[in-house]
Amino acid sequence: MKVLVIGGTQFVGRAIVDELFASGDEVTLFHRGTTNPDLFPDAKHLLGDRNVDLSALADGTWDATIDSSAYFPRQVRELANALGGRGGRYVHISSVSAYDTMTRPGMDEDSPLATLDDPTTEVVDSKTYGGLKALCELATTEEFGPSGPGWSGEDPSIVRPTYVAGPHDHTGRFTWWVERIARGGRVLAPGPRDNPFQSIDARDLAHFVGLLAHGTSGGAFHVSAPVPPFTFEDFLLEAVKQVGPPGCELTWIEAEPLLSAGVGISEWPLWEALDEGRLVLTIDSSRAIAAGLEPRPIGDTIRDVHAHEVLTPSVKLEEMGISADKEAELLDTLG
Repeated sequence: MKVLVIGGTQFVGRAIVDELFASGDEVTLFHRGTTNPDLFPDAKHLLGDRNVDLSALADGTWDATIDSSAYFPRQVRELANALGGRGGRYVHISSVSAYDTMTRPGMDEDSPLATLDDPTTEVVDSKTYGGLKALCELATTEEFGPSGPGWSGEDPSIVRPTYVAGPHDHTGRFTWWVERIARGGRVLAPGPRDNPFQSIDARDLAHFVGLLAHGTSGGAFHVSAPVPPFTFEDFLLEAVKQVGPPGCELTWIEAEPLLSAGVGISEWPLWEALDEGRLVLTIDSSRAIAAGLEPRPIGDTIRDVHAHEVLTPSVKLEEMGISADKEAELLDTLG
């Protein structure tokens, strides 16, 4: 099968391309040529910036198009117009952030999506990211649906992952915790310990996206694991089990005293603290599992992430999370 990937050279896109080649597909990448440009010499590379010039897509026909780099609905609409009906089935990678604030656990794919006061904004921050993703989904159904210019006769698919983890993760969020625990010692674990937690291995996400590109199902799908109930404490205990050296110990401090001490929500990657949106990490992925999603055990992801970091370190703990000195201070004063 001939597949066009928008992006494809970083983390999620990279895992998707690996999966497509493993399936024997013929892959074309459309990207700027600035991130890992030497990857995938067996793919056809079309260079261009989707924000400026899509002319490289003027020729060619594909059985499927996978888009993991759309942040603005304009980008989806412009891609649909550039491809016409030549792009085949369109698979759009969205996010669980596209939902309106979650107030109950176990919400399904038909739950209300986020909205923006200014739907024309192209400022991406914590207040706009989810609404922009929701607008990208709306553009997907309009532009690649039966009445849109990108319609190819196949319903588009929308994938909503939670936190994505795995080797080559440039965000470092999941990796930060794996490597902090691998360093050992007394680890400050910020509460609430019973906060829900879900992630998805990029390789499992990629496998599922490949299934969708091959035409298994249209519509929207949650992509997350483990099946609830699974907590932040469960995640950290599994990390201690998989990569923690002898003597590694979790010391739990609840969110209220940490916040009162002036600790910011960004001090620990993946820390949801008391945010009401934390219930998004209880989503129901049964629709995706029925369509072929096969999440691996989270312990396997933890081990593989650490093995990758041992060979090619990418996360500097004190540059993206709490410093060792501040962690020790909080443990002394609050632990």
